[in-house]
Amino acid sequence: MLVEEFIIWVFCCVDDYYRRTTIGQTLRSRGFAPALSDAEVITMELVGEFLGFDADKKIWEYFSHHWMHLFPQLGSRANFAKHAANLWCIKKMIHELIIADMGATEEEVHIIDGFPVPVCHYRRSGRSKIFKDVEAATYGYCASKKEKYYGFEGTIVVTTSGVITGYTFTKPNIEREASFECTQNIEGILLGDKGYLGEHYGEEMKGDGIQVSAPPKENMEDRETPSFRKYLNDTRRKVETVIGQLVDRFNISKVRARSLWHLTSRVTRKVLSHTIGMKFLQDRRDNSMALEYIWHCKSKCVNASVII
Repeated sequence: MLVEEFIIWVFCCVDDYYRRTTIGQTLRSRGFAPALSDAEVITMELVGEFLGFDADKKIWEYFSHHWMHLFPQLGSRANFAKHAANLWCIKKMIHELIIADMGATEEEVHIIDGFPVPVCHYRRSGRSKIFKDVEAATYGYCASKKEKYYGFEGTIVVTTSGVITGYTFTKPNIEREASFECTQNIEGILLGDKGYLGEHYGEEMKGDGIQVSAPPKENMEDRETPSFRKYLNDTRRKVETVIGQLVDRFNISKVRARSLWHLTSRVTRKVLSHTIGMKFLQDRRDNSMALEYIWHCKSKCVNASVII
């Protein structure tokens, strides 16, 4: 598929969910409406992230150099960055609608895991002033790299097919506390690593309709059969694949923000871009229906004066 067709598909998808989110209400109580619509801004963000441009400047430059005929009202880079950051709540609500339509929240099995998000290198943490006034940013330990770092810890919950249903950024090394925020919209079995072991924690999660399953420690007895334990471990690796995609393709572990407002917007759009990609794959399972929908999107964009 051509990039232009993908941009049009994303715009139509975002525009539909944006209308469902706002329910015909205006987000601004005063002043003129922006020349570049909210749906267009979100589309540029999601497509840019999907193509590997993780900074506002890179996204703006890419569309201003290549796709001005699709977004003729694109203004300055500063206005685009401010406009995008102010829509973080809308992007979060759109993500919730998409995963609900995909049936991701209704699945029986979900997987949870965390990953480090360093603000700066450990040696520079004493001199750096970034996020020093934020309690969530503190010192943590990355077991995979065997090193300390200063920053946050990201936690995500995914389905067995890789759709992200929950995410958050918190203090490092508080996996259990962070999991409650990520699992508010799901029930069933939650697969995790040894960090999610704990009798009291398991009882609390049961109260929310979630059964936590984690591999036992060396001094604990494994109640599962070896074959079923292998199946659980293989299934749990799906979350590692998704984290790898977020880190390598979407650069979610790179903090290119100096305030929680912009950091929240960046994380939200990266997760939403990944989810849009999963929805795109789901919709393209039937090639004939996908092709028909693409042409429908083209005609819709022409009617909306996006293509001139």
